[in-house]
Amino acid sequence: MFIYNRLHFIVGLIGITLLTSCGAGVNDPGKEYSPNMYHAVPYEPLKQIKDVNAGNWVSSLDNGEGEYFSSNPINPDSMNMREPVPNTVRRSKKGFLPYRVPKDSISWAAANLKNPLDSTQVVIADGKVLYDKFCAHCHGTNGKGDGKVGKVYQGVPSYTSRPVKDYSEGHIFHVITHGIRRMGAHGSQLSIEERWKIVRYVQKLQNQ
Repeated sequence: MFIYNRLHFIVGLIGITLLTSCGAGVNDPGKEYSPNMYHAVPYEPLKQIKDVNAGNWVSSLDNGEGEYFSSNPINPDSMNMREPVPNTVRRSKKGFLPYRVPKDSISWAAANLKNPLDSTQVVIADGKVLYDKFCAHCHGTNGKGDGKVGKVYQGVPSYTSRPVKDYSEGHIFHVITHGIRRMGAHGSQLSIEERWKIVRYVQKLQNQ
């Protein structure tokens, strides 16, 4: 019994010693294992530490800067994050500009918008995949307006009917983006490129 209690006492003493040894002093922030894994070498836009000597160590390889220092001295006020050049317009990875034609400008869109994508088999195939996912439930697999939801809503026109058959690519794109009547807008669900791919496939259905 004595040995058992003594063993518990020793184990407890070791545990307390280990726990207290992990605590940092009042003016000691403690040590980090592999600090380069936590403090990135490149400048981080949302991290701004301007104290050149900040950190536990200063490396001569970093021009004498502390491990926590993360400000770009070349930029004004040593800021890492910079505002875009005035009048900069964000483009997608493939160069598409944002579509900012108002909803009530469908006539302008119908007359002026041109599809930037070629009518290749790849584009049309991609358009079909997107059409089946986002459009077929109302417009039907073949664009006859006989999708499961379209039958309930009723009034969904066939792409081969007049005047739908003659709708331009700009008209179709604008309607996909902003919606029309009971059709909801899909601009927030589909990228500009995806909408143009659907337009190519819809044009194929128009000409069946």
